[in-house]
Amino acid sequence: MTRSIMIVGVGGQGTLLASRMIGSVLLSQGFDVKVSEVHGMSQRGGSVVTYVKYGEDVASPVIEKGQADMIISFEALEAARWVSFLKKGGRIVTNTQQIEPMPVITGAAEYPADIVENIRALGIDVTALDALSLAEEAGTSRAVNVVLMGVVSNMLGIDEAAWTKALEECVPKKVIEVNRKAFALGRAVRI
Repeated sequence: MTRSIMIVGVGGQGTLLASRMIGSVLLSQGFDVKVSEVHGMSQRGGSVVTYVKYGEDVASPVIEKGQADMIISFEALEAARWVSFLKKGGRIVTNTQQIEPMPVITGAAEYPADIVENIRALGIDVTALDALSLAEEAGTSRAVNVVLMGVVSNMLGIDEAAWTKALEECVPKKVIEVNRKAFALGRAVRI
């Protein structure tokens, strides 16, 4: 059986690092893994999505609407933007941080209220947390991605040692300690 994870966010949030970590962990467990390139505006501020598919034999990393087992969202509005890609019974892990898109900044639109509550009202299992605060507690706002990987590490049923190894392989050595703290804080989130 093939499983699918979408990682969605805003350019500059570290979605690529997250997809590399997940891919590394899954490869270490013997899965065939396909990770997509970034789709969307990867410059800071634009919407970004990457796909990770894994299983016994994976032909393509592309995830169609209604196929994702999990969506990991680095920003609340991105969770809502991509919710149609989630399969029935799938789950969303989202950072509650709100990053205003250009139409909101220019006053042409308003940031939607109650995003997480509205997604839950659709019957979707949502784990929502303030990953930015946890990243800042670890020592840098740039570790939101690693906090979210800590949360997800509890959901995929893969040994913590595999995640630690992936973290050490994917994160630059000069920032490894702060990222270890961020991962631990995410892993400690009770879901």
